[in-house]
Amino acid sequence: MTQENLVVCTKCGVVNRLPFSRNGADAKCGKCGALLFSGLPQDVDAANFDRQIGRGSLPVVVDVWAPWCGPCKMMAPAYEAAAKALEPHMRLIKLNSDKEQAIAARLGIRGIPTLILFHHQHEVARISGAMGTSQIVNWVRNHIPAGN
Repeated sequence: MTQENLVVCTKCGVVNRLPFSRNGADAKCGKCGALLFSGLPQDVDAANFDRQIGRGSLPVVVDVWAPWCGPCKMMAPAYEAAAKALEPHMRLIKLNSDKEQAIAARLGIRGIPTLILFHHQHEVARISGAMGTSQIVNWVRNHIPAGN
């Protein structure tokens, strides 16, 4: 059993090894120096999305959204608060469905906002519609217990 998590930097896409014994809250990327967990979900492009899902070992929560979507805008502060509650045990990212239409199509997105939870490179759960912070946190924790 591995004694570390593989954490993909949301800024540069490099995979970082993070020992279980290390507090991930202050961990920085070995390449670009960015914090690996900022407490704010980062918007990612298609390449970074694929690296987050395919190379990282942490569960990944993806908020598929668009800038014109009212419910997406309403849910954004709740998703940010959920990131503060769930990181560094999970990775929370945002995917703009307008900019990344191919990924949105590959994911079969029919409505936004949609949250998708991935673990071990597989989709574990999906839910559509705006939610509050506690709803997001509880939904994630119901599908991925603490400690993964």
